[in-house]
Amino acid sequence: MGFRVGRVEAVILAGGQGRRLLPHTAEIPKPLVPVGDRPIVEILLGQLKKAGVTRVHMAVNHLADMIESALGDGSRLGLEIRYSHEPAPLSTVAPLKLIPDLPDNFLVINGDILTDLDVGRLYDLHTSKGVALTVATHARSETIDYGVITTGPDNVVRGFAEKPHYDFVVSMGVYVFARRLLTVVPEAVPYGFDDLMAELLKNGEPVLTCPYDGYWLDVGRPADYEQAQRDITTLDFL
Repeated sequence: MGFRVGRVEAVILAGGQGRRLLPHTAEIPKPLVPVGDRPIVEILLGQLKKAGVTRVHMAVNHLADMIESALGDGSRLGLEIRYSHEPAPLSTVAPLKLIPDLPDNFLVINGDILTDLDVGRLYDLHTSKGVALTVATHARSETIDYGVITTGPDNVVRGFAEKPHYDFVVSMGVYVFARRLLTVVPEAVPYGFDDLMAELLKNGEPVLTCPYDGYWLDVGRPADYEQAQRDITTLDFL
């Protein structure tokens, strides 16, 4: 795992309140929730260092002082960590607008992700295609534990499926952005990844995906957190 091109920087989105992960986030920010014996964000930072990232920007808001106190300037982890403080919650994309001097292309990663994705490969794919945005994706399958009814505008039943099974593709919360993309992001108002995708699709801007079928877990809900605690002892990429 590593980059074929120059110096690479990453932004970790760590400003959310982590409400879905309560009660684990009642007193600490979600990126500091421990998986095994380390905060999840520290695991992520270690992986970025192994990949060759040397500078990380932490986009923080909720309990930012605790994150900064825990991670410091990054020297303990062999990294340079800088902090960008949101004056108010700005969702997932607007915080990038606050970070000065970002390079032409940079990684963006949610602060609660466990994955063995090769971010060097993702970054090199992005730069080789010259696109504004590349999204790492993962195939998911879900069974709905209900009888699902479809109706028409007259409320008459048109179809019924008992516990239907759906296959779909989701964003992993790992991206590569071109800095030029930030010109479409408004100033000082909440603006999320959903807003950005809608804007890019409306404008016909190509967005590249990088499908990945290895290990990935978004540790955002109690059930996922419990899964992470079970998995951590067997994961060989840490």
